[in-house]
Amino acid sequence: MLVKDILDAALKPVFSFEFFPPKKDEEWETLFKTIAALSPLNPSYVSVTYGAGGSTRSRTHDLVTKIQRETGLTVVSHLTCICSDREETGSILQNYRDNGINNVLALRGDKPAGTATLAEAIKDFPHAIDLIRFIKTNYPDIGVGVAGFPEGHPETPNRLQEIDYLKEKIDAGADYIVTQLFFDNRDFFDFVERCTIAGITVPIIPGIMPITTRKGMIRMSELALGARVPAPLMKKVLNASDDAGVASVGIEWATMQVQELIDNHIKGVHFYTLNMADATLRIFNNLHQ
Repeated sequence: MLVKDILDAALKPVFSFEFFPPKKDEEWETLFKTIAALSPLNPSYVSVTYGAGGSTRSRTHDLVTKIQRETGLTVVSHLTCICSDREETGSILQNYRDNGINNVLALRGDKPAGTATLAEAIKDFPHAIDLIRFIKTNYPDIGVGVAGFPEGHPETPNRLQEIDYLKEKIDAGADYIVTQLFFDNRDFFDFVERCTIAGITVPIIPGIMPITTRKGMIRMSELALGARVPAPLMKKVLNASDDAGVASVGIEWATMQVQELIDNHIKGVHFYTLNMADATLRIFNNLHQ
């Protein structure tokens, strides 16, 4: 089923989870235990990412087809421009179509390690919009999502221009927007309002990732450039006695975010799980839906 149709038909907020393919074979069992633990929450779909420069691309494709085949969940595969050409991308999309996978998240992608400049990693798709146009021209039946940045794209300081670029992706055929993680809902609501002013009418799904360790907070800030940790949250994290305390703080904060989002009638919430079930399960148990 297309994510677009899921969102259009939903009478209440839907939930989705993101996973990544393990680098080590022995971690696959742990991942599927996580998927099994989260399945009772009835996610409307799940997404699968891969490493910078497509470093885990083949594992991503294996995981996407395995989830589709063994769980029956609707799966969204990340698809990036970096290190991708038309022939390879067409082959991937055809394989997805043959395996009943009809949704992708079209992204520019990150510069792979060992590459001096981003330009060196670009082949046929300089920007996400080029990938979207390729998909909609050659595989119009495949649903396409794109990324949004509530706190601004780290490579586009001009916020007006950033929204213009996003509008172009929607006009090219993207069906919905899923955002990078954020910790202050005011940033999300402001982003949605700016999209509305620009004429963007597709669903905008907030992305949530709870802080569970101090090291994780630092790592998240590195991976999600531009993501801001509000001072009250940072203070609580730094005052926690250990990582168990940090996790409680992060889960309480994320619960507050999700509850407020639900109360404001958002279309859905996307959880970045880091292949672990506990934090997401605890957030769900805290909600008053």
